[in-house]
Amino acid sequence: MSALRGRGFEHAKKIRLVGELEPVLRESRSAGQKVVFTNGCFDLVHPGHRHLLEGAAREGDILVVAVNSDESVRRLKGPGRPRLPLEDRLVRIAALECVDHVIPFEEDTPLRILEALRPDVLVKGEEYRSGVVVGRELVEGYGGRVALLPMLPRFSTTGLLGDSATPSGGGPES
Repeated sequence: MSALRGRGFEHAKKIRLVGELEPVLRESRSAGQKVVFTNGCFDLVHPGHRHLLEGAAREGDILVVAVNSDESVRRLKGPGRPRLPLEDRLVRIAALECVDHVIPFEEDTPLRILEALRPDVLVKGEEYRSGVVVGRELVEGYGGRVALLPMLPRFSTTGLLGDSATPSGGGPES
């Protein structure tokens, strides 16, 4: 992450590792702030992503966005993905004003990060309404909540790229 900071990306200071972020969020919570969390591949940042992230930011005081590693995206989306490498995706998300912190993760799900950061609100797009929201039981178990936000129609990375063979089907936040 320090390599990004050294290349003149001012907003790269928002990019952290989980261990770096834990004490920052503890301090924020002690000041009465509510932590919101969401995650995704964010391969091509499009209006659907921005809509989701701005909505997520309105759910609390601090928005943390976890971004899948390149290897994780390949496992979830197939061999042609991601189109942009992790560093580019991290910087693009960090550049959004509504985002406070960005963290990369290697796993296919954010469960380990949710266990470590214990957000007050876990945000996903409404396409998860009929499916499994990874971490729902954990977050609700310690008193947090899950918010499913409306998505913008016509915007999904998979749809924009024409990747009909993507294994996960690719939702609007993919």
